[in-house]
Amino acid sequence: MTQNIIIATGAFFGMLSIIFGAFGAHALKKMLSNEQLKKFEIGVKYQMYHAITLLVLGFNMDFTTLSIYWCFTMGIILFSFSIYGLVLSDAKRKKLRFLGPITPIGGLLLVTGWLLVLINTL
Repeated sequence: MTQNIIIATGAFFGMLSIIFGAFGAHALKKMLSNEQLKKFEIGVKYQMYHAITLLVLGFNMDFTTLSIYWCFTMGIILFSFSIYGLVLSDAKRKKLRFLGPITPIGGLLLVTGWLLVLINTL
């Protein structure tokens, strides 16, 4: 059951990254500056990278996978989704500044997930 949840989470985040990427490339292209669009794309890329990683983890589960899963899942949510919120709110001239400190926390969780992968392999 846990393996299916990890794989489904990876597939869900992968699907969303395609949707958000298309949304950014088409619908937001007219609304965002080039700098804002690049920031949005960073969120999409990191989300996809970690969605694929979750799929790999799900197909290669062992006892340490759950902690890595939670680091990557929460990291995606806090990092990528805070970037989306910051960019979109900035484009609307109502920047949600409280999201600014959330982005590095998400990044730290992604780094921690990779550190756990490294530790697990050594």
